[in-house]
Amino acid sequence: MIHVADPMWSSWDLLLLSEQRDRHQHCKCMAESHPPLRKYRKSRALAFMVCRKVLWPVAAVEVHTSREVEALNGTNVRLKCTFSSSSPVGQRLTVTWNFRPQGINSAESMLYYYEKPYPPTSGRFKERVTWDGNIGRNDASVVVWNLNPTDNGTFTCQVKNPPDVDGTIGEIQLRVVQQVHFSEIHILSLVIGSACALMIIVVIVVVVWRHYRNRRQEKSIEMVETELTEKEKLKSTEEKVAVPLED
Repeated sequence: MIHVADPMWSSWDLLLLSEQRDRHQHCKCMAESHPPLRKYRKSRALAFMVCRKVLWPVAAVEVHTSREVEALNGTNVRLKCTFSSSSPVGQRLTVTWNFRPQGINSAESMLYYYEKPYPPTSGRFKERVTWDGNIGRNDASVVVWNLNPTDNGTFTCQVKNPPDVDGTIGEIQLRVVQQVHFSEIHILSLVIGSACALMIIVVIVVVVWRHYRNRRQEKSIEMVETELTEKEKLKSTEEKVAVPLED
């Protein structure tokens, strides 16, 4: 149920809501008043759907968020929310962030965006949530600071870009934990990283061993050449000494 007195709803939102009710009622009356269709409920429903398609073309905003997010107690978390719209992004675009605590059905407002962000002035998220989006890049993300266990729950991101006012509402299940648990992706990343590190170590060991072996071979060759040179010098000296003795 939407209350007109809610300050988070702009006059443009209320006008769109009124138009939606009028079109809905008009289509319902047309479907019920058509004589051949009054006897058949399925046909009346079909006529109602066709009427809505004609008077109210499909124009929806698709919102994309992470399904589940796990963050460490006392840290900050960026709740990513992106959207796509069949209409160009205009100045009348609005973003509504709400929070529903775990185990509670009612939701509370967290942040509202209309031309500029309006962070909460009271409640649990006062001075703890900041706008981190870029409407020009279809980004409506926010950052929640200094997480605590009471932040466990569901965060919702709703975007309206008139005339695209219908569409999905992005939901994020946030879990605030005392220590980060390794997910399958983290474990896989750790395994791949360890394997890559092991391969690099093996390559380094092979390169060092080959370099050491080559140096030993070079030293052996130098020693052999040195011995040959010394032997030749010694032989030459002996020959020179032997010549005068013969004379």
